[in-house]
Amino acid sequence: MTTIDIHEGETSRKELDNLEKNLARVDALSQRLVAALSKGRQVPTALQGPSKELYAKAAGAYWTEMVNNPAKLIEHQLSFWSKSVTHFVEAQALLAQGHIAAPEDKTPPDRRFSHELWRTNPFFNFVKQQYMINAEAITQAIDDVETLDPAEKRRLRYFGQQIVDLFSPTNFLATNPEALSLAVETEGESLVKGLENLVRDLEANNGDLVVTLADKDAFTVGENLATTPGEVVFRNHLFELIQYTPTTKTVFETPLVIFPPWINKYYILDLKPENSLIKWIVDQGHTLFVVSWVNPDPSYADTSMTDYIQDGFLQAISTVKAICDVPQINAIGYCIAGTTLSLTLALLAQRGDASVKSATLFTALTDFSDRGEVGVFLDEDFMNGIELEVAKTGILDKYYMSRTFSFLRSNDLIYGPAIKSYMLGKAPPAFDLLYWNGDATNLPGKMAQQYLRGLCQDDKFASDGFDVAGATVQIGQITQPICAIACETDHIAAWKSCFRGVQKMGSDDKTFILSGSGHIAGIVNPPAKKKYGHWLNPDLSLDPDAWKDTASQQEGSWWPHWQAWLAEKSGEMIPPRAPGSPKFPPICSAPGTYVT
Repeated sequence: MTTIDIHEGETSRKELDNLEKNLARVDALSQRLVAALSKGRQVPTALQGPSKELYAKAAGAYWTEMVNNPAKLIEHQLSFWSKSVTHFVEAQALLAQGHIAAPEDKTPPDRRFSHELWRTNPFFNFVKQQYMINAEAITQAIDDVETLDPAEKRRLRYFGQQIVDLFSPTNFLATNPEALSLAVETEGESLVKGLENLVRDLEANNGDLVVTLADKDAFTVGENLATTPGEVVFRNHLFELIQYTPTTKTVFETPLVIFPPWINKYYILDLKPENSLIKWIVDQGHTLFVVSWVNPDPSYADTSMTDYIQDGFLQAISTVKAICDVPQINAIGYCIAGTTLSLTLALLAQRGDASVKSATLFTALTDFSDRGEVGVFLDEDFMNGIELEVAKTGILDKYYMSRTFSFLRSNDLIYGPAIKSYMLGKAPPAFDLLYWNGDATNLPGKMAQQYLRGLCQDDKFASDGFDVAGATVQIGQITQPICAIACETDHIAAWKSCFRGVQKMGSDDKTFILSGSGHIAGIVNPPAKKKYGHWLNPDLSLDPDAWKDTASQQEGSWWPHWQAWLAEKSGEMIPPRAPGSPKFPPICSAPGTYVT
């Protein structure tokens, strides 16, 4: 036997040993997989997708359209057939000529197909191009449906795209060249690691498949996240109030309190020090308080919007006033907390209470006449499903909230991470923003229904009034100076809807800032990064498109412009205030206990 024969034999034995080990691991993992799947929750049918009626209406409308205009159907089908057959003929012609190469690819760039084999391998390129042709045909068929109600058309377009995205060849092992290549290179190790990742996610979520987006061992709240120094100075059943330690020789007289959304945790505003809006605000000389909301369990089932306003917003405002011994405070509300802050301002106006000197709204919807992308989940089929779920559990579980927001960006937040984790066997990245995104919270059942029905669906605050805390409040009752920041590509709170809400407020002093990027990155945009510009235009009488068309585009973060606006509303400079007061001594250090 030659040396080469010996080495080949050793290699073969090694490969067989590796294969046997991997098969044994797969067998053990398969048993764990079955056990984990058996624990998964039964998702109500109404929360798994739109009702069958939507597709039935769409099919009926499509065929009615085609009967009345058969030329359109023929044109559409001939275009699809022509592209498909031409694509096949070109690929066959190259093979017949002995060219093992992909045919000419005129499809648009797509991050899902960035691996070089999608471009160079004739099989994978053929699959990719045919998928793109199919996707274009489905999109065109949906666009051709002209007799549907606009809201139904929007839902059809959204859920049609979800189906198209689901069937991307990148999502299947047999047609994903990157996953197959890596499996060969690693002798199947990447697939075994992927299966380990899948089982880990299922076991960690009691059988629910929730893709881990970030390395959970890389971050600890209070150690390398939410590290700005401060003290919890008040606590009740809904929130902890954090007062931050001053860093400047003097501070503004009027304190500032931030109300973050209780859909997620507050430390999105205090990730790393260099990205922390909380730290930046303190460094500008503000006495800053932040509300850290409790994560509700079923015992909060009957907690209402009134409870959040009375025991949350009004309690925090009165506590800050007492600690700082001032008659007024400035307030910030982010997302749903901005909506609720607006309700609170209208309520205070009715009561003749001037406790809030000015208000800043981050990506806050107050006019829900156009609910944007998230509106596809607010029709009766989904709402009925949510009401049945909260009646059974007492809460709107974070699972449903996270899943809804993830499906608004499914390629980035579901399919892409799943491919990397389950097909490529890669560990999730140490990314603080994605870690926060996975640290979601529940919503009390009653509050969730009131918000979704009365505000999102019925748009009562911007129309005939929303009933809360024993009063009927309307958007026009808000008279405080308002600065609203919305984000250009926000898929949760569409900027044009945010703009229309500000237009309807009764304030004489209104400023609107449009930031680049989306719901999070457009807000957490520190000046040092020099990213994402913003638009300014004092004329709020225009429609949203005209406002942006005539706005001045500014480079970099909006933070300094907002700080200049806020400084004018913050009074004189005084000696800094240590956290707490004799009546409200510090309870524990920030970030407190509710956030963990």
